[in-house]
Amino acid sequence: MATMTSDNSGYRVWDPFVRLFHWTLVACIVLNLFVLEEGDAPHRWSGYVAASLIVLRMVWGFVGSRHARFADFWPTRQRLQDHWQRVKTGEPDPHPGHNPAGALMMLALMAWVLALGLSGYMMGTDAFWGEEWLENLHEFLADGLMALAGMHVLAAIVMSHVEGVNLPRAMITGVKHFRRR
Repeated sequence: MATMTSDNSGYRVWDPFVRLFHWTLVACIVLNLFVLEEGDAPHRWSGYVAASLIVLRMVWGFVGSRHARFADFWPTRQRLQDHWQRVKTGEPDPHPGHNPAGALMMLALMAWVLALGLSGYMMGTDAFWGEEWLENLHEFLADGLMALAGMHVLAAIVMSHVEGVNLPRAMITGVKHFRRR
């Protein structure tokens, strides 16, 4: 299990880098989808920052703190099956870090953001300038990211209720408080 806090009120799970990564990525995505003008320099730079964050998080997945490492939460087939079975039966399935479904969503979001960043970068190159298929792909990826992000937020809310853990608060404080059963 994760390290208990000094007052034994919860478990330290998310290190400062993971939390900074998460909320900075959220800011980049919100800015690019809802605030910044498509194609303008701030939009492009926000996309570059988002893609760079993903690369840094991938490195941190191998060298970071215990629950930031991919080995701690990699969603293997068996882990996913066990998790879904417990969720279906209403049995508690507490995980100090990401649960297997959350890990799968995290990896999907990271891959999606990288694909979005790559397609955006390609649109600015001489080789792909003005290519309609690439612009369509980039727009499809942006719409898909909104859908995935919405599912992520909804799942965090639902799983917070099911597991008795305020997941959004844990991503702010770094501490998970598990409900006593």
